[in-house]
Amino acid sequence: MAQFITAAEAVQKIENGATLATSGFVGGIIPEAVLKAIQASYLETGTPRDLNVVFAAGQGDGGERGLNHLGEEGLLRCIVGGHFNLTPRIGKLVMDNKVAAYNFPQGTISQWFRDIAGQRPGTITKVGLRTFVDPRLEGGKLNAQTTEDLVEVVNMKGEEWLWYKPLSLNVGIIRGTTADQDGNISMEEEIGTGEALSIAAAVHACGGIVIAQVKKVAARGTLDPKDIKIPGVLVDYIVQSDTADHLMTWDHEFNPAFNGDLKVPVDSLPAMELTNRKIIARRCAMELIPDAVVNLGIGMPEGVSSIAAEEGVEGMVLTTEAGTIGGVPAGGGSFGAATNAHAIIDQPYQFDFYDGGGVDLAILGLAEADEHGNINVSKFKGRVAGCGGFINITQNSKKVIYCGTFTAGGLKESVRDGKLIINQEGHNHKFLKQVEQITFSGDYANSVGQPVLYVTERAVFKLTPEGMELIKIAPGIDLEKDVLAHMEFTPIMKDVKLMDSRIFEDKPMGLEV
Repeated sequence: MAQFITAAEAVQKIENGATLATSGFVGGIIPEAVLKAIQASYLETGTPRDLNVVFAAGQGDGGERGLNHLGEEGLLRCIVGGHFNLTPRIGKLVMDNKVAAYNFPQGTISQWFRDIAGQRPGTITKVGLRTFVDPRLEGGKLNAQTTEDLVEVVNMKGEEWLWYKPLSLNVGIIRGTTADQDGNISMEEEIGTGEALSIAAAVHACGGIVIAQVKKVAARGTLDPKDIKIPGVLVDYIVQSDTADHLMTWDHEFNPAFNGDLKVPVDSLPAMELTNRKIIARRCAMELIPDAVVNLGIGMPEGVSSIAAEEGVEGMVLTTEAGTIGGVPAGGGSFGAATNAHAIIDQPYQFDFYDGGGVDLAILGLAEADEHGNINVSKFKGRVAGCGGFINITQNSKKVIYCGTFTAGGLKESVRDGKLIINQEGHNHKFLKQVEQITFSGDYANSVGQPVLYVTERAVFKLTPEGMELIKIAPGIDLEKDVLAHMEFTPIMKDVKLMDSRIFEDKPMGLEV
């Protein structure tokens, strides 16, 4: 039976050199009280130390919270994670070569937990082939201190797969909302269930201990068994935290629209101004199909929702990696949650859906592209951002669009009389001879016949077996001066046409899907 203890007492159960798995997604489902207690114990006593930590999604706020509490030199020995952008204190340890570190796809890590729970021989998947996680490139290793191979290429019936080797987990640190006296845990006030059950089952199967943070305790037998997400037989210790360390997201102590307690009216999104962002979003929206299941990245891709609303396009189903299906995905410190979601499922099963081709259209950001159609979103000038769920989504969606401005850094543009005007060119090029790191493989996409577009405000490219082909330019744009002069390679050009004039008019396009 689970024991109820304080966060400080829970940390005393963690041995030096242990391998931990932690749950969480940005600011949701984060066991903040326990993570804080680990940091406090280490700073006061030097223990626990030399920990190995495995996590799937980004778990932090870009500052001090979440896994940033573990960013103390000596506390960590090795990190295996999906996304590092929100954990700069850990990222610095990685860049300074103070810890061994691996970056693997978020979905694969969450599925890895589930496979460990079943004591299967690791995780076998095509996700990551020909990207930086492929051992023939970098094997997901992030610095010189990282030498052990955790992933191998295997051949099964003539097909290549990646084999992520099994891990032994000693400690699972998860979060729920309410625990009864037998340790059964419900998650009714969380943004979702994440990978908490898979972590608990995996650690239990490895003979380790599971520490669960909750904010409420219920009497034995009072929780509806259908509401139990983590059965008490998998839980060893319960830590009851105060609300300050148990926020629903970094932005909300509690939002009933995120867990389905309340369906709120969603006001129509205001029409976007006619800027380069709207031009890009409009061109992307032209690729929508009826009742499409869509995954939108953060930033520029989010504008597609506004265009769909403005054009009266209905039936688009948006998803997030955290497990939400339908509704309106939240951003910022609430990313991973969704207002008025139709369904919320466990994260590993969401990635099963993604890996199985469930997404009709993925629209994601364009940070760097090269002549082979490769995309980099994971590493810039040595700084590790991490791939997150990007590889799972982009490798397996039926169609992928990468979108962003053609250049960056000081770019100023306007639209006049249906033409795009470049008032000040950006000084950072995005179309390179070779990207710094391959997060999306154009070669792999070509091998499976996946349609891929690269949409900017002034030029549209498509991936072909021969490389990147320029297919459209904006009215008002000079091909040589405004496009080719700012690329490190010359794209294929067979029949370059003008982009649809409606994109550059300050009125609805009359889009038909």
